Amino acid sequence: MNAVAQPHSERARPKDEEIERGSFAPDAPGADASKLVVATYNIRYGVGSHLIGGSLLRRVGRGRPKRRPRLVGQNVERAARVLSEGALMPRADIVAIQEADRGTIRAGGHHVALELARALGMNFARAHVETPRDTQPKKKKWWLDFEEHLTLGEEGDTGVAILSRLALSDAARIELPWRVCAWRPRLALAAVVPLGARRRLRVFDSHIDTHASVEGQLEQHSAVLARAGDACDDEPCIILGDFNTMTRRSCEAVRALLESNGFTSPLADDTATWRSGPLRHHFDWIFTRGLRVLRWGVARTRGISDHWPVWAEVEAMQPES
Repeated sequence: MNAVAQPHSERARPKDEEIERGSFAPDAPGADASKLVVATYNIRYGVGSHLIGGSLLRRVGRGRPKRRPRLVGQNVERAARVLSEGALMPRADIVAIQEADRGTIRAGGHHVALELARALGMNFARAHVETPRDTQPKKKKWWLDFEEHLTLGEEGDTGVAILSRLALSDAARIELPWRVCAWRPRLALAAVVPLGARRRLRVFDSHIDTHASVEGQLEQHSAVLARAGDACDDEPCIILGDFNTMTRRSCEAVRALLESNGFTSPLADDTATWRSGPLRHHFDWIFTRGLRVLRWGVARTRGISDHWPVWAEVEAMQPES
């Protein structure tokens, strides 16, 4: 059996620009694949799917914080099985994660991205969000105020991560513009993986602001597109993640913006990727450029998160001569 590299962190940059990297992939991975299964999953720090019900129980003092470490650990293991065992979806080669907490009280002290990468035998890169340490979260629109907040002054953080069975390079954080939620900044993460023997795939994992207007969300997507720039003219690209498209208008606006920049998505605008009780929304997306989508789907697992993993199998299109 091949040895497994121990994870490590790099802090060559200031803390607010930190990219954490680690590897649990085999020392001698198999040949580069020309077809890859990519997935996006807002894992909700592994706490479970009961967003609204859990919030109501906490408000009346009936939460169960002592079980949180065991619950989150079990849910990370369950997520790894969903993403690798092939029952609800093909085995994923690349996974974009949102709400990947590290050491937070709400995640029971777990490092969600690292533990998921270890369970999957993958490389990972993670960027964290700097939330204010001295300001309480403000009240939001009532239907957005069910989120469990980070505790004031705690050392943990949340963030986004990209996991890959193949080599993962050129990881870079992308700060997204915001005007509404100073207590919850948003960001995206870019990285590169090999695609076939001689090509590269650029991956952009975005977590777009729930509270922003449609115009504000488009401004955040534009920041990702600006970073993609001319690189996507020469190499295949994927933009995926939790876009928080809460209305039909926001779905249509995001699709129009990305399509005008050469990206396409196989997902219809009413594809359910999030649930809470009887409610369904299309929050999570996969857009590709320079790739052919062979098949796609939504893995409707239960209990791990209020989001479902969205996946697509892709292959590189032959460049025009």
